Amino acid sequence: MKAIMVMFDTLNRHFLPNYGCDWTHAPNFSRLGEKTVTFDNSYVCSMPCMPARRELHTGRPNFLHRSWGPIEPFDDSVPQMLKQAGVHTHLSTDHQHYFEDGGCTYHTRYSSWDFHRGQEGDPWIGQVGGSPFSPTHLKTDPDPNKPKGMRAQDMINRQYIGNDSEKMPQHGTFTAGLDFIDRNHDADNWFLQIETFDPHEPFYTQPEFKKFFEKHYAEYTGPDFDWPGYGKVTEAREVVEHCRYEYAALLAMCDCYLGKVLDAMDKHNLWDDTMLIVNTDHGFMLGEHDSWAKCWLPFYQEIAHTPFFVWDPRPRKFDSNIDIQGQRRKALVQPSIDIPLTLLDYFGVQPTKDMIGKSLTQTIVDDTPIRDAAIFGIHGGQVNVTDGEYVYMRGYAGDENVPLNNYTLMPTHMRNRFHPDELKEMTLSEPLSFTKGVPVLKTPCNTANGGRNETFSKTMLFDLKSDYAQQNSLKDEAVEKKMIDHLVTLLKENDAPAEQYQRLGLHTETDK
Repeated sequence: MKAIMVMFDTLNRHFLPNYGCDWTHAPNFSRLGEKTVTFDNSYVCSMPCMPARRELHTGRPNFLHRSWGPIEPFDDSVPQMLKQAGVHTHLSTDHQHYFEDGGCTYHTRYSSWDFHRGQEGDPWIGQVGGSPFSPTHLKTDPDPNKPKGMRAQDMINRQYIGNDSEKMPQHGTFTAGLDFIDRNHDADNWFLQIETFDPHEPFYTQPEFKKFFEKHYAEYTGPDFDWPGYGKVTEAREVVEHCRYEYAALLAMCDCYLGKVLDAMDKHNLWDDTMLIVNTDHGFMLGEHDSWAKCWLPFYQEIAHTPFFVWDPRPRKFDSNIDIQGQRRKALVQPSIDIPLTLLDYFGVQPTKDMIGKSLTQTIVDDTPIRDAAIFGIHGGQVNVTDGEYVYMRGYAGDENVPLNNYTLMPTHMRNRFHPDELKEMTLSEPLSFTKGVPVLKTPCNTANGGRNETFSKTMLFDLKSDYAQQNSLKDEAVEKKMIDHLVTLLKENDAPAEQYQRLGLHTETDK
């Protein structure tokens, strides 16, 4: 058995023809839809990047217990489990978060891996004194005349890349992945993860991919703008529209390299014996709700409702009358926790008792439901639940976002370790149900004032059938009670810390 997972970061379903978009350039995504099963009801679980990737290893939600961080010593890792079962697992990536303090234990779980430099201010090209180049696209910084940090490094990296498409990190990532396929297509028992940071911001790509939108670029006279900040839209309408085209151009590049993977599947007849998964961690706000980006605001559909595609060769192999290509599925799925269980099932490896995602094997065949509701969110933010018809966002109760703790043995943030001041009040917690009998550090934290929108404290209910754009919060006690019941059930299933109930004002529900 063989499997390939092509993972994009920040892939917005609303820009794909598979989900109704008619103006972007993505013919290979259309081709993908003809070859695979398309999921219409796919949702995130933990936000953002590394929390979602921890789930891809462990098959269980991350955000109820901790924020960003590495794989824990007690965590089950599906790539490692497959490796130990005799399946060669290979990661080809340009996702720089794997190589920072908060992600440093992921890539080493694979049998082999390669890394391609240069995404989003990756500290790659050394330039003493900062960037000597004009950072016109840094206009969202407090002082755009004084570029610093990640955005300044991004300018240095771009100057090195220039107009050479082969220096683009995505090119290196897919080229290495395709080389793995070419060398190993006749071998058995391997899993390849081709993972690119694109189309994550900054929406930087080469002119050859902007040519699909020549009219826009010919008419646009505003400032360079391909890297929106995280916050409310303050830019003029034409600048917002330009940024959406910049995203679309980068998406066209993603589509091009996806096409190369589909070509390799055709060339080596891999459709007969190879699973193909195409997924993302989350979407992105590109002006909707008058907002940019993610994580500082509620996880509206543009962020939480994700594209997802799977091809499984087994149904056709065992029954030639079964044809799943080009079909769509309505079942409620969460790729970040369901993919690992699906891969284990595919390779005949038993999941551990701590994994609570679901295998999609039967759902792929006939749309068998696997859950009544899905929980999603970010550590310290609203805890959300959907049943596919409604989305319920539960904000924190009271004036402050407390109590709230990180439960971890790996106290790191994205790019740095916890500061000693953060650890002064830590205690040793009793083992959690999934920590293999190991006590963990319990570190108090409060993200209420961490630059997030005040709506994180609000509780909102949306009817997706009548209000998919989530413009008007619904008042319906019966529906809210049903969604609270789903939420409490999922909190219990995840062994959520007791203070989560208190923080969310659900402490009276814990005896249900």
